[in-house]
Amino acid sequence: MSVLVVIPARYASSRYPGKPLVALTGAGGQARTLIQRSWQAAQAVAGVDRVVVATDDDRIRTTAESFGAEVVMTSESCANGTERVAEAFDRLGGGYDIVVNLQGDAPLTPAWFVEDLVKGLRADPVAEVATPVLRCDGRALTALLDDRRAGRVGGTTAVFGWDRRALYFSKEVIPYTGQDYAPEAETPVFHHVGVYAYRPSALAAYPRWQPGPLEGLEGLEQLRFLERERPVLCVEVEARGRQFWELNNPSDVARIEAMMAEMGIE
Repeated sequence: MSVLVVIPARYASSRYPGKPLVALTGAGGQARTLIQRSWQAAQAVAGVDRVVVATDDDRIRTTAESFGAEVVMTSESCANGTERVAEAFDRLGGGYDIVVNLQGDAPLTPAWFVEDLVKGLRADPVAEVATPVLRCDGRALTALLDDRRAGRVGGTTAVFGWDRRALYFSKEVIPYTGQDYAPEAETPVFHHVGVYAYRPSALAAYPRWQPGPLEGLEGLEQLRFLERERPVLCVEVEARGRQFWELNNPSDVARIEAMMAEMGIE
């Protein structure tokens, strides 16, 4: 089954304008833009046939092309990354069995997250969409809770049933647990990793659906599938000693740079 990876990137983010062009300094002192680090993460994934950046901004296009990325220009009317990926897929003429949305704010996404995601969707003929979830240890859970207490929109959490079908995604920390956990201890909270794998039929249908109230309240694009009662498979992935965080707010730059330094990522 052929696999296309699309990295949607827009300049006019309401929370962090210009985010794709923010420089992140690695362990060796090398500064690279967020979009370049996200593209490098996609390039490291095995079994991918093509990687493209999808944007509506010439500044992002120029930057992406400068480091060798293929760019697909999309309209400014795309409401979220899934709509932008759907438009890019259409402009490319389709032709791929699985389309991966590797959002351009997750430069720490390990290659095996995406590889396991694609493998999970291939193995489940009923699921139309799949997305990775990572069990939080005590340190990750504390970071999520600290963001919420400070009024910051941090990572997203996911809850799912016995069959791994998603029940809900939220920017709040769910499920509730009043316990304290040691930094390395497992917790019952799963951090949703902002990557999606779609079957082309589900991706084509998505832009035609009106956003539902839950999507509007949470600002989470994947809830449109749940509100339409479309099955979303949660694929649990393993950290293997790697730290993971998305760049959601300006304060996340220092956090991600510290993680890259600790993990030796150049």
